[in-house]
Amino acid sequence: MLECKNTSVIFDDGTKGVDNVSLSISNGEFCVLLGQSGAGKSTLMSMLNGLVTPTTGTVSLDSVEINKVTKRAIQQQISMIYQQLHLVPRLSVLHNVLVGKLFDVSTFKSLFKLFSREDERRACMLLDEVDLEEKHIYRRAVTLSGGQQQRVAIARAFMAEPKVVLADEPVSSLDPKISRKILTRLKSASRQHNVAVLCSLHQLEYAIEFADRIIAMRCGKVVFDGVPSDLNDGELKEIYGHEYRALTPEERALLERKT
Repeated sequence: MLECKNTSVIFDDGTKGVDNVSLSISNGEFCVLLGQSGAGKSTLMSMLNGLVTPTTGTVSLDSVEINKVTKRAIQQQISMIYQQLHLVPRLSVLHNVLVGKLFDVSTFKSLFKLFSREDERRACMLLDEVDLEEKHIYRRAVTLSGGQQQRVAIARAFMAEPKVVLADEPVSSLDPKISRKILTRLKSASRQHNVAVLCSLHQLEYAIEFADRIIAMRCGKVVFDGVPSDLNDGELKEIYGHEYRALTPEERALLERKT
């Protein structure tokens, strides 16, 4: 379980990127993080991954607190999927997935692509899980479509057998059809490998459709934490403030199916 208790991140100018946030995410749980730009979502994710040190409070994984001594070991158990995928264009799809094992492989072996057969089999299995066909395995990543590259990023994230995956706006540049496919694959992988996923999104309809639980932020604070069916106009006003809009008929239909 990934947990933070009474955590705040205060920047040099006094701005609170995270403001007294406490939450926990359990194995196999698919959580969506909602909020406007500047709400604190990316800062929270960076804090949970140990990239940003909380000014106050603690972050822990399976009751082990992240600190200078434990940070590297804990980071090996937390994978990231970024909006900018950071694939290596010249490498094959297979070797981009194997990059997810770099924490466990020596620099010499990684330079010469000397991964074990077991690692290669696992990489191929993960690519199959995200519906990339065998013909894609040895293609260079740069030749793939945006949606296919995102699937490679998902497979890479699960390559290290993490306990937690943090996905920061993973479908922001994709069209709705591809976005739903990617989120379906990500949620399926979470279930299949019993991995906690925290996925930051802007699109409310995707949150309603895919989330087991929605965590929403505003001005660094968590202003909603619950199942999608608990969302209502009052909660949305709290999340979005003056940019609030009423639920669309499609979103209301999704909520009704969730109840």
